[in-house]
Amino acid sequence: MKLTIDSLSKTYANGVHALKNVSLTLSNGMFGLLGPNGAGKSSLMRTIATLQEADSGSVFLDDLNVLKNKTEVRQLLGYLPQEFGVYPKISAERMLDHIAQLKGVGNTSERNDLVSGLLEKVNLFKDRKKHLGTYSGGMKQRFGIAQALIGDPKLIIVDEPTAGLDPAERNRFYNLLSQLGENTIVILSTHIVEDVSTLCSNFAIICQGEVLYAGDPETAVNELNGKIYTKAIDRSEIKYYRDVYNVISTQLKTGKLHIRILQETEPQDGFIIAVPNLEDVYFGNIATRVDVNTM
Repeated sequence: MKLTIDSLSKTYANGVHALKNVSLTLSNGMFGLLGPNGAGKSSLMRTIATLQEADSGSVFLDDLNVLKNKTEVRQLLGYLPQEFGVYPKISAERMLDHIAQLKGVGNTSERNDLVSGLLEKVNLFKDRKKHLGTYSGGMKQRFGIAQALIGDPKLIIVDEPTAGLDPAERNRFYNLLSQLGENTIVILSTHIVEDVSTLCSNFAIICQGEVLYAGDPETAVNELNGKIYTKAIDRSEIKYYRDVYNVISTQLKTGKLHIRILQETEPQDGFIIAVPNLEDVYFGNIATRVDVNTM
């Protein structure tokens, strides 16, 4: 399968220009959509998921017009939004059975096999009788993936899936998403750089509704070899360094401000060269759009 997004734009009634001529091409595997909060990631996800209209542009899943053939697209789509509600007094097993019926799985035996298989896949089978209201955040996220997988979707969209998860739950979620991405287009929308570096073979950086970069993580990092430098400074010196250098990120450690700069030639002032990482790619692209104090 191939998902082709061409010149997609969306402006809300309040004047917010959420998407500005977004163009991307995705194929089977994990695709990371990386950007700060409010960058337009959720707007793009909702548009692809047929939950809102675009002002202009097109989206095709192979030859299927996503923006015009919403019913057909929904039959091929699995969607886990950033926030979703659950009925707290219904078990996971009963809820998945109900969703399967809504998706057209009418045969009881087939439905039972489907629900049991999904619960096994997301490691919730032993908790299948528990009410959803008793689930932890990670368990709810895994339940969300289970419901998104009903109907054998060809396109899966997950919006900020690891926000709020503890490290163990996050690792389990990584493993699950990686398995899904082997034969399906999986779009992972996140503001967590580690999610993309861990999971995704391709990614894009979006900020203020625009795609700033698209490619694969390894190439993106390699492009910064010999261009990232670091130094520990006093906090009072930051204005000088911002005026002189392209400061892409700052981090306060043990009373010192550690800054990273992006520069083609070796700087003065005692900087040392640093090994680049995907955070440098991310911050280097959005540094002109977002104050480094917020990063």
